[in-house]
Amino acid sequence: MSNSEVTELPVLQGETAVPCCPPITAGELSQADAERMAAMFKALSDPVRLRLFSRVASHPGGEACVCDISDVGVSQPTVSHHLKKLKDAGLLTSERRGTWVYYQVAPSVVAAMSAMLDLRA
Repeated sequence: MSNSEVTELPVLQGETAVPCCPPITAGELSQADAERMAAMFKALSDPVRLRLFSRVASHPGGEACVCDISDVGVSQPTVSHHLKKLKDAGLLTSERRGTWVYYQVAPSVVAAMSAMLDLRA
């Protein structure tokens, strides 16, 4: 896929964003909410992880085999490490199919992160 192509992400029907914490404008975050959100943002703060996350999110069908997204300039064990960090943070889900693992973006978690940062709330 070239950089000039735009891939539309599927719109989930019936799944709503359930914020993990109140919008940032609602008041001070609790310690637990701040730690939970910091872990998610920290997982995305690494450039390799952000590229992997982007590749999964923009992959046709909304899921990507690790074999299709691993060319990000680091070794395969490092790719697996970064995918594990994204999964541990709740940003990706995975499913093993035979010898390959397929990753999907966890849309409700990403929507909750977005809702937390929404200054209009």
